[in-house]
Amino acid sequence: MSELERITARRSELDALAEELSKRLREVEAEREELAIAERVLHRLAEQDRDEAESAVAVAPVKAQMAGRAVLLVPHRGDDPDETALPGDYLRILSIVRAADGPVQVRAVGEELGLEVSMRGKLEPLRAKMTKLADRGWLHKRPDGRFTARR
Repeated sequence: MSELERITARRSELDALAEELSKRLREVEAEREELAIAERVLHRLAEQDRDEAESAVAVAPVKAQMAGRAVLLVPHRGDDPDETALPGDYLRILSIVRAADGPVQVRAVGEELGLEVSMRGKLEPLRAKMTKLADRGWLHKRPDGRFTARR
């Protein structure tokens, strides 16, 4: 084998190795990115759990930081519910559901609030608020997705 053939063969081996290492590096970087995202999500969930536990004993709405933004936490409904502890938009939702003749859909509450209801995505923030009210005991979410007020 001539010197040129050995160089060409070695270059081919190194090219194959470089390609294999490059592929492996991309896989490692993708996994590291996934782990970083998972870590951020876990930190946010831990903050929410801690904030929710603290707000369970609070009477007035508590402001917390989530993703750099101040957000109001909705307190849990106690034995002697104090609706004044709810932020204004949550109070409006609660009053609309109470005024309804029966279980209401998110769309109906959105219409009453004057929201754009023709696109489902526009109702998701409202659905999240209503679900939060249900999770905290202010509303009841039925299996069919409609909501009623707790008495």
